[in-house]
Amino acid sequence: MRTEALNRVELVFTLFDVNGNGYLEADDFELMATHVVQAVPSADDAAKSAMVAAFRTYWTTVVGELDADRDGKVGLDEYVACVLSPERFNEAIDEFAETLSALGDLEGDGLVRRPTFVALMTAIGFRLPNIHSLFDAFGPTDADRIARATWADAIREYYDPTKAGIPGDHLVGDPAL
Repeated sequence: MRTEALNRVELVFTLFDVNGNGYLEADDFELMATHVVQAVPSADDAAKSAMVAAFRTYWTTVVGELDADRDGKVGLDEYVACVLSPERFNEAIDEFAETLSALGDLEGDGLVRRPTFVALMTAIGFRLPNIHSLFDAFGPTDADRIARATWADAIREYYDPTKAGIPGDHLVGDPAL
C-alpha cells in the first residue's frame, strides 16, 4: 500500500473518531452527520437527510465488513482495510461522495462555492489551510467555485490505494504543497 493512501485513511479514521476513544462506533457517525448538516443550514432538507443516510450507510458498511469480534467498534488496525480492499466499500464511498458534494451544491447548478466547501470540510474536521489548498487544487472558477462532480470524484480517489499525488493529499500534508 502506498504511504499516501495509508496517511489518508489514518486521517479519516481520526476524524470519524469524533469522541476520540480510539474506535469508530455508530455514535461517532451520528455526531459527524450532525456536524456536517449543521454546517450548511441553508441546504435543503432532502440533501441533509441524504447526508445523514450516507453516514449511516458508511457506518453500517464499516462495522459489517470490519468488526471481526462483533463488539460494535472498529479500531484503526481494522479500518485500514478500507484501503487494502476498497472494493468492499465502493458503494458506501460512492453514496458518501455524491451526497456530500450535493449538500455543498446549494444553488443546484453543479458548483460548490468556497465558503460552503470550507464549512463542510471544517465540520468534518479537516484543517483550514489544508482545506483551502485542496479547493485550489480543484481548479476553481473565477467566481471561486468548483464542479460538484470534481469534488465527488476526488472523494472516491482519496480511498484508492494506488493513487499518489492526488488533490486529497493536500489534506494530510503541508498545505503549501
